[in-house]
Amino acid sequence: MNNEIEFKSWGKIPRGNRELVTVTEKMDGTNACIIIEGGEVVGAQSRNRIITPDKDNYGFAGWVESNKEVLKVLGDGYHFGEWVGLGIQGNPHCFPEKRFYLFNARRWYLNPDLPVICDVVPVLYEGAKDGLDIDEVMSDLWDEAEGQYVPEGVIVYQKIADIMYKYTFKMSEGKWKGR
Repeated sequence: MNNEIEFKSWGKIPRGNRELVTVTEKMDGTNACIIIEGGEVVGAQSRNRIITPDKDNYGFAGWVESNKEVLKVLGDGYHFGEWVGLGIQGNPHCFPEKRFYLFNARRWYLNPDLPVICDVVPVLYEGAKDGLDIDEVMSDLWDEAEGQYVPEGVIVYQKIADIMYKYTFKMSEGKWKGR
């Protein structure tokens, strides 16, 4: 036998009956990301490309550049979120300015290290998958937003599988269409 071979375990398979989900509001703006390496902000990106202040996406790269010192407390990694507000996708939330909402609600919700210039997507439900009634969550979101803004929908994050699903009010099929 070779003593140079590295052991890799299969790992535990989580029980499906313990599956937790987090449901957040799907913000209507443009996908954005802050890139931090070695404790320094090194870039920004949109959904499809690296962006810079001279080749920007609704001013996001310029905002990142102007706020590097504050944003670096997010830590190393790719920090994905939604850039929303004035001039973006019709500004359905009616924000008076542009704002950055981080997607990773489990990490940033109530985290004291969250920079004051960042927000976190609103958490609408967190708990057992078996207890989730997506119809109820969507109806509650629509009712709470009524008259203030037009919500886009929700994102369901399944922790065990590390996957997300979206449910939008403007679905090609579904009971929320036309709300």
